Amino acid sequence: MADNPEAIKKSLRLYMLIGAVLFGGTCLTVAVAWFEFLDFGQHGFDKWDAIIGLMIATTKAMFVAFIFMHLNHEKKAVYWLFGSGLCMVCSLAFLSALAIFDPINDPLFYGKESKTPLILLSPTHR
Repeated sequence: MADNPEAIKKSLRLYMLIGAVLFGGTCLTVAVAWFEFLDFGQHGFDKWDAIIGLMIATTKAMFVAFIFMHLNHEKKAVYWLFGSGLCMVCSLAFLSALAIFDPINDPLFYGKESKTPLILLSPTHR
């Protein structure tokens, strides 16, 4: 914590700079969503716009965590804790992405004769 006027001015200047960066990131996110010349990929909202928006949001979250939550002065154990949580989130996202290879989505899963799922062939669903 700052206890003299010089340290308070220095921390205030840093907070104002980070606030300006966060405001600029918000403006950039809105610009990517609205303006056509910043539209990546196909016209309208698609996966590239989502990826760019998430990258901007992640950068802003890192600024908030490191500066406003004072995580830039933490010990290595805290970094290991956050890193392991990040690895867990990435692992779960990867496992969710593997769901596209689930055999239930395969049209041949129900047999070559049947092109519709068995639940749709039951008498109660006709």
